Amino acid sequence: MNTCHNGRDALAWLQENEPEVVVLDRDLPEVHGDIVCRQLVGQGHPARILMLTASGTIDDLVQGFSLGADDYLAKPFSYLELLARIEALTRRAPTRSGQMAGILEYGAIRIDTRTQTVECQGLPVQLTPKEYGVLRELLGAAGSFRTSTQLLDAVWDDPFDRTVDVVKVTIHSLRGKLDHRGRIETVVGYGYRLV
Repeated sequence: MNTCHNGRDALAWLQENEPEVVVLDRDLPEVHGDIVCRQLVGQGHPARILMLTASGTIDDLVQGFSLGADDYLAKPFSYLELLARIEALTRRAPTRSGQMAGILEYGAIRIDTRTQTVECQGLPVQLTPKEYGVLRELLGAAGSFRTSTQLLDAVWDDPFDRTVDVVKVTIHSLRGKLDHRGRIETVVGYGYRLV
């Protein structure tokens, strides 16, 4: 078991290692735990993420899951409950960690990040760079929500092009190209996710 005391060290260690489960405190110094979680999920890191937080409100829980966390535990918590949740996530880990390096899969959709190629139900799908970036973010979320702001931060560099409307247009175009074989769900107040 490895312990990192700040988000910067955690990201550096996780670049070189693939544990089955990461227990991640949201209140990490240097790099916030939310950013660590978002980067791990966005990069398709195979680890399951158990997020620890000082607040157990519904809003915090929803936000943690929207970042891509697999489970959420509010402080204070019992050590036995922590162990039980880690064991449960370890049992689920092969659904991610069994993937080959550079491959993201969710449902019928498969992305090879090395060649930036996309398949849906085994058929190739031609995407624009922005469509590819959005789909990669949604795949990295593995069924969790991504807000328009998160997608803009991850995919769009041009500040003049960063509007909620451009995300909506890209999602609409993606839906057409996936032809209902990989469904993107919109939930008002939460964002987008693959189902």
